[in-house]
Amino acid sequence: MALDAREIIAELSTLLGPEAVIGERVDMAPYLAEPRRRFHAPAAAVVRPADVAQVQAVVRLANAHGIGLIAQGGNTGLVGAQVPMRGDEVIISLARLDAVRSLDVAAGTMTAEAGVILESAHKAAEAAGMMFPLWLASQGSARIGGVLSSNAGGVNVLAFGNARELCMGVEAVLADGQLYRGLNSLKKDNTGYDLKDLLVGAEGTLGIITAATLKIFPQPEDHETALVNIASPEMALELFQLLRARAGSRLNAFELVPQIGLEFQLRHTMLTRDPTAGASPWYALVELSRMKGTEPGALEAALEAGLDIGLLETAALAQSVADRTNMWAFREQMSEVQSREGASIKHDVSVPIAAIPKLIAEGSAAAARVMPGIRPVPFGHMGDGNIHFNFSQPIGADPKWVMAQDDAVHEAIYEIVLKLGGSVSAEHGIGQLKSELLKRVKDPVALQMMRSIKLALDPKGILNPGKLLG
Repeated sequence: MALDAREIIAELSTLLGPEAVIGERVDMAPYLAEPRRRFHAPAAAVVRPADVAQVQAVVRLANAHGIGLIAQGGNTGLVGAQVPMRGDEVIISLARLDAVRSLDVAAGTMTAEAGVILESAHKAAEAAGMMFPLWLASQGSARIGGVLSSNAGGVNVLAFGNARELCMGVEAVLADGQLYRGLNSLKKDNTGYDLKDLLVGAEGTLGIITAATLKIFPQPEDHETALVNIASPEMALELFQLLRARAGSRLNAFELVPQIGLEFQLRHTMLTRDPTAGASPWYALVELSRMKGTEPGALEAALEAGLDIGLLETAALAQSVADRTNMWAFREQMSEVQSREGASIKHDVSVPIAAIPKLIAEGSAAAARVMPGIRPVPFGHMGDGNIHFNFSQPIGADPKWVMAQDDAVHEAIYEIVLKLGGSVSAEHGIGQLKSELLKRVKDPVALQMMRSIKLALDPKGILNPGKLLG
């Protein structure tokens, strides 16, 4: 039997206690307001279970009455997967499940609950002399459950992989309230389907992740970091290939940033000082890890080799922690600074690494044909093919006019991405923002398989209804 919002709140309060249930719209506001302010639906309630058993109890109630459930971590997602779509769903916040259950240095694993803040996971690993290498701009508020549900990437994908590759197993509550106990820490377990990989990246549509076993690694003794002046994306690609050949897995990051990004941040005083060695059309933020027992200077030697063959013009090498912090601030503030330049149109896309120069050239020209004067601001993870192909409005344009044309710009960029063999969502996911787009670009057989899995695991459609598959 269906329940109205008042009845849902009463039932949840009986299950978990009234202190764990939020029913007033004003009190729910922090859970409803996602970072880009694109989605504005209300919720029937927000519930904050204290443990896995309480999560199971909430899911059983929802399954019995057909109540839509939205699992939410730190509410940092950028495609609306973690906020309501219909207005009658219950948000189930995993914030109180915030324990690091175990950490095994010998095995290189850490088991953390879904509500553990990513930065807290970093600190837990570091306290044991280890490292959890998933690093995001939102790591101070993003939580492990959301990171896994969205298969987040970040700046260390080049060396360590994305969230899926850093996860060995998960514990999750299924749509009928059963608990999947899959906290596997084995490197080899060849006993059938990898159910963990169904749940990681599923955006809460197949189950609610409550804990995960994560890979941790020995801490490097130091990092060697540089901002390199580069003439073009083509030259950046060649430099990346040189560095990868010389440094191998020690090459942690190769991030591409255009000159306009530096101009924006200096204009809006977001940097304490210019971190570069001087003006350049493009910059590459490059970082190598130096493990214990190895000599420093590998990055400087590699850049000198690149200089000798004309791949770079000059570079600023970090000489201190403050230098490194300032260089990374330059990269991490790229998305934020665009909001200070008016309206922006953003794309989280990926293409084969070799196609990045063509994507940037063709995409910039295509967007300019749609909107003359638009300012391309492409930046991001060149080392793994994920470019945040963003655009800032023409100078002096009306932001509302700009955003009224964003669909035409999106179509122009996505057409090029698909032609180059790329993906329309590299690391942000699908959520509600791209669910219709997914139907148009995904292989029909793949969509049919995904729908079959959804129907098998969530036959009543209560888990994050309307997201991802629509």
